[in-house]
Amino acid sequence: MRVILASPEAKVWSERKHIPLGLGYLAAVLREGGHEVMIYDAAIEDVGVDYYIDLAEAQGKPYGLIGITATTPLIQDAWEMAALAKQRGLFTVLGGPHLTILPNESVQPPHSAYVDYIFKGEAEYTFLELVNRLDARKPVELLPGMLFRRGDEVIASPESPMIPDLDALPFPAHDLFKIDRYSNLQPLTDGLDRQARSFTILTSRGCPYKCTFCSKPVTGDTWRARSVESVVQEWKWLVNGLGATEIGVTDDIWNLKLPRAKELCRRLVEEGLNTVPWVTVHGMKVNHTDLELFQLMKAAGAKRVGFGVENGDETMLRNVIRKGQTLDQVRAAFANAKAAGLQTMGFFIFGMPGDTEETMEKTIQLALELDPKLANFMLAAPFPGTVMYDMIKEGGQVFADTWSDFAIHEQKARFTMNEGYDPDLVIRKWREAYRRFYLYRPERVWEKMMFKENWTNLSHTFGQIRRFFIGNKDQHAPKVA
Repeated sequence: MRVILASPEAKVWSERKHIPLGLGYLAAVLREGGHEVMIYDAAIEDVGVDYYIDLAEAQGKPYGLIGITATTPLIQDAWEMAALAKQRGLFTVLGGPHLTILPNESVQPPHSAYVDYIFKGEAEYTFLELVNRLDARKPVELLPGMLFRRGDEVIASPESPMIPDLDALPFPAHDLFKIDRYSNLQPLTDGLDRQARSFTILTSRGCPYKCTFCSKPVTGDTWRARSVESVVQEWKWLVNGLGATEIGVTDDIWNLKLPRAKELCRRLVEEGLNTVPWVTVHGMKVNHTDLELFQLMKAAGAKRVGFGVENGDETMLRNVIRKGQTLDQVRAAFANAKAAGLQTMGFFIFGMPGDTEETMEKTIQLALELDPKLANFMLAAPFPGTVMYDMIKEGGQVFADTWSDFAIHEQKARFTMNEGYDPDLVIRKWREAYRRFYLYRPERVWEKMMFKENWTNLSHTFGQIRRFFIGNKDQHAPKVA
């Protein structure tokens, strides 16, 4: 069967685009199973998915099925894409984080008119089984993690499968991505390299930590690591086979086992793969690091490391966010990374339940103290399926008209709590953080002025200045009766 695997465009998210690696894994498994696959990523395409569907039909080689992945902010776009495909006679399958959390939503009217099947969890093998059955015109039976509608009845599996042996999976179908259309993963010092060949790699799945703001419905709480040898072989293919000019490690927590992380770095050096720079896209856990790890990362070609700092108040970290780390561990990780010659990036969250003017001021002070190369200040978003979402639904009110309001980069007030929580204060402190970190220090202003992209894309630059430093009306909280 000819299959399209598709990802909607994240219109409200960052301009930094990197490949949807989950689709790469699905494509590889389908291709191994004898099917022909195309990956469609709306973020880098100039035409809609219907263009490719119609073109294939006109050429006499029609697609039979489309598989669409969706996070919560993109589910509406996924439904619209499924509707387009259904109008053209394709089977439609949805999966990804939102479908794992709220699977029944998409098999209810009106979505059931154009969504045929839902998959929860890690669906590489079960998805292949479904495609095999449809291709052979066999009756579809319930598979682990699958939901579908049969008449008025929803047939649902209670499982959300996780793959225990990640080495058994083929490498993602990196060659199917239009890699020249993706943005550089390393914008901090080099500007945006339009010629970059920026690939990502996943060395593990899952995370055992249970931060209250975090949703990891697909990969789960059980950390499963690929062997070092498997990772090195894929890394070698990216560098020597596909001409990667930079690589991003996209694990939730690639450094959970410190000896394994160090061994991987040593192997990259041994194999001569340290000539291509790499970064940790989603950050690292500070309490699984030491100076030797950062020195080995530097030797292995790492250029930038990010850390989830989140908050500058110990009580907030321990009792509200439940991060499983201390501020002393945060300080040590930044100091060691800088000592090893690595660029640093810090992620900070404003507006968690319990945040006050005092705790948010501590977060700003910590960001200034740590002085990372890049500070990313975000507003807390109550994603369904998180402890944070349940806390707010029980003791407050969520401001969300559509699922797209949950996009973390939309940067607006999303909820209030009943006990003295002020969403407009959160917005003010969040904007103050950007001003004090980037505008009130001459060295940062100069650094930004020297950043090439800020001058080559002035409309985007002015838009960012307004949103982060001046503000938009839609960033204020609605009035609560």
